[in-house]
Amino acid sequence: MPEGPEIRRAADKLVDAVEGKVLTHVWFAFPELKSYQPKLVGQTVTSIETRGKALLTHFSAGLTMYSHNQLYGLWQVTGAGERPETKRDLRVALETADKAILLYSASDIEVGATEEILQHPFLQRIGPDVLDVTLTESDISARLLDKKFRRKQLGGMLLDQAFLAGLGNYLRAEILWDAGLLPHHKPEDLTAQQLEYLAHALLTIPRLSYQTRGEADPNHHHGALFEFHVFSRDGLACHRCGSEIQKSSLSSRPFFYCPGCQH
Repeated sequence: MPEGPEIRRAADKLVDAVEGKVLTHVWFAFPELKSYQPKLVGQTVTSIETRGKALLTHFSAGLTMYSHNQLYGLWQVTGAGERPETKRDLRVALETADKAILLYSASDIEVGATEEILQHPFLQRIGPDVLDVTLTESDISARLLDKKFRRKQLGGMLLDQAFLAGLGNYLRAEILWDAGLLPHHKPEDLTAQQLEYLAHALLTIPRLSYQTRGEADPNHHHGALFEFHVFSRDGLACHRCGSEIQKSSLSSRPFFYCPGCQH
């Protein structure tokens, strides 16, 4: 499943295509959403935002569309009226005079008044978005020591969207490596310095991934500015201490760590 940085980059492409533009054609696959088609034609896409792994598309009519890609959902940007050849099922089409954004394969889609959509159960149970520019290391430190989270093991907690929305499996591995910690640790057992390192990693690693992952860098030997230090690097040497990266299973997902410098 894509994690917060991937969802945000996908949203950026949608913003570039349709934000501030008037909708000329709207189509929904699900019958319960069909009544919104004529209501949205002629309206403007005012903004598109991410909340963790969910996407909120806001319209000038005071309506908002909630969508969650889950495992198989995929957004595409095309020219107006274009429909790419694909075996995926089209769920949503929002078109302007020159561009279209198309959502394929997703099943978790709702449209309604903005204030109602913001009460969606998923949005109510998630924590702060890890890419929220207003989020600080102090905020994260306080959250780590909150009574809801301080006794939880980091391995499970970093996948719990109620803690911080947008974290996922590769970010979990990279954050714990950066902080020099292992999944069994609990916030309440960490030293002040360990908490500081962890809060810093929780803030900076997702932001670095969003800003740079996938961008070509000919001077980098892996060809990307964002480099995995442990994720999918089992059998290779740790960049920090030289120990061999190990692979295990955690929360039914593959987990990668360095036995030499994660304690």
